[in-house]
Amino acid sequence: MWALQNYGFKAVISSRFADIFRGNSLKGGLLTVIIDQSDVENIWAAIEADPTTQITVDLDTRTVSYNSTVLPFEIDDYTRWRLMEGLDDIGLTLKETDSIDSFEGKRASYKPKTLPIKK
Repeated sequence: MWALQNYGFKAVISSRFADIFRGNSLKGGLLTVIIDQSDVENIWAAIEADPTTQITVDLDTRTVSYNSTVLPFEIDDYTRWRLMEGLDDIGLTLKETDSIDSFEGKRASYKPKTLPIKK
């Protein structure tokens, strides 16, 4: 997943993904788009016919488009929101630092504590 992102990929289109790859990719900010195999083959054919074919993945409208073809894809609202906000698990946690600090401040002294985040 990181190699794809380091190479500049923002999305990968396929008819299927291994669960672990898909989960890690979505958590890490790489959109995995699942469409029918026939649609994947049609995209390949379009690219082979014209290598300059532009493929657009629109997370906002949940569509893949090329030439005059528009294909819908499914993604749950929560994952879509995370990707659109650029949030991974660490980013989500950092959004809650005030709540975490408040919780830790009220926690009984005999229980384990975490160190505060240096800001």
